Amino acid sequence: MDSSKFITIHRRSFLTGLSGMIGIAAGGSLFPSMVAAAADNDTLRIAISVAPGDLDPHKFKGLYAVQDMVFEPLVTYSYDGKIEPGLATAWSIENEGKLLRLTLREQVVFHDGTPFDATAAKWNLGRWMGQADNNWMNCSRLFVDATVVDDNHIDIRFKEPVLGLLQELAYVRPGRFLSPKSVAADGSYKAPVGTGPWREISADNSGSVFERFDRYWGEKPKFSKVQLKVLPDSRGRMAALRAGDIDLMGGAFVSPITAIEAQTLKQAGLDVVVEPGSTTMIMAFNPDRAPALKEVAVRKAIDIGIDRAAISKVLYRGMAATSANLFAESVPLAGKRYEVPQIDVEGAKALLEKAGWVGSPVREKDGSPLALEIVVSEEQIPGSRSVAEVLQAELQEIGIQLTIRSVDHASRHSDIPERKFDLAFFQTYGAPYEPFATIVGLFLSTYDNGVDGKLFVDAERLDPLVTATMSALDPNMEANVQKVYDWLHDNVAIAPLLYVPGIWAHSSRVKDFKAPATEYDMPYENISLSE
Repeated sequence: MDSSKFITIHRRSFLTGLSGMIGIAAGGSLFPSMVAAAADNDTLRIAISVAPGDLDPHKFKGLYAVQDMVFEPLVTYSYDGKIEPGLATAWSIENEGKLLRLTLREQVVFHDGTPFDATAAKWNLGRWMGQADNNWMNCSRLFVDATVVDDNHIDIRFKEPVLGLLQELAYVRPGRFLSPKSVAADGSYKAPVGTGPWREISADNSGSVFERFDRYWGEKPKFSKVQLKVLPDSRGRMAALRAGDIDLMGGAFVSPITAIEAQTLKQAGLDVVVEPGSTTMIMAFNPDRAPALKEVAVRKAIDIGIDRAAISKVLYRGMAATSANLFAESVPLAGKRYEVPQIDVEGAKALLEKAGWVGSPVREKDGSPLALEIVVSEEQIPGSRSVAEVLQAELQEIGIQLTIRSVDHASRHSDIPERKFDLAFFQTYGAPYEPFATIVGLFLSTYDNGVDGKLFVDAERLDPLVTATMSALDPNMEANVQKVYDWLHDNVAIAPLLYVPGIWAHSSRVKDFKAPATEYDMPYENISLSE
């Protein structure tokens, strides 16, 4: 693949929604009027922090998890990154990766009775694939055409082999399937009519109600309705759960729970589920702005001079596993495991002394103090200011002066891409976008990822490793990805801190709860409701 062509591609910021939702301020009524609705023994009641919005599967407006209830993909992203059949039952990648042949599931209908077949599939692909707005996805950027072979087979051709093709086809949007009859004469979207197990029967700003689609091709849910209740305030959600007015809350995007709130709910007797997440919190170094960070020894001293367990305790009450890797083991191609660094103050001091950074209380070298600035945004990561204060004290102990600059969301979105930071906190995109979204989006210098910024940039040494991964064929993929990981680790280019946990809480009515495979899915599949 010619990496020079892989530039100026708009990349959606998946963390924007997360930070905005987690950062919702406390306030407002604890019990909005709709919470008082009577419980229905056959209805699962889920709190959501915002209204589902426009559910057009080909746009980027609605709540991911609600779109997931209605619309289905060709393939699904399952636990541990397994790709499983969805609306496609079989597939093959031919012609050196440039041809995808799909066998579509038979006897599938949309909620309005329209058959799902190759013609409907092609119509849907034409609404988003190959269009500039979606070129942050490789399959859209490299799309050539789609051909209906017969009612249940379709071929899709690409200009080049598509990195992460099947994963991209599992995304919640824009690749899911809408009834061709659910559009106006001009082709504009009218209503959420998919093939999924849930059919929307009402929706307004206070919430939505879905009923089980009885003609669904797969295993049907064990209850007949889902009621989504909009509860913007986390205190209101907690009160509603404790009062039995809702059954379920949590997740990064549905109705976030902080670690403190999780502890409170658990102490109140509610069931709290904490799952290892697929998102990693990382501290970025910017040698382009802070010359001292060009030295591996300085980066290494910082890496072992910080206490990851303390960070986990500050942010997640110790619920988050500490990290030395870019990705958690549950992410596909996550690579070999590195040993998590333990805080080593004397070791950090020795590294700095050996590198010529001497003196006290702030070390100097060639007349320049070892002084750095960290940029934090409470709207991006609530609690990050407190973490920075912990780091400030720890780095002071080894002779590094750390200044904290707090910014709002808008300022972070301008400062981080412009690399106006010495140190900053980042989060990886999480499943199902990994590992390629982060490897390409956050490290390849020629890839424009919009407001997300870069974790580390080295056009001379790191870019070739990333581009080799982008063009690798499957048998060589694992080895090529590992070279990226090893380079980052050996050069201490980043400081992975912890894996962000997924936190859910539910009432005793909910049985057999299992957190979804990704934070973009709604967790209803395994649930049954007690009387």
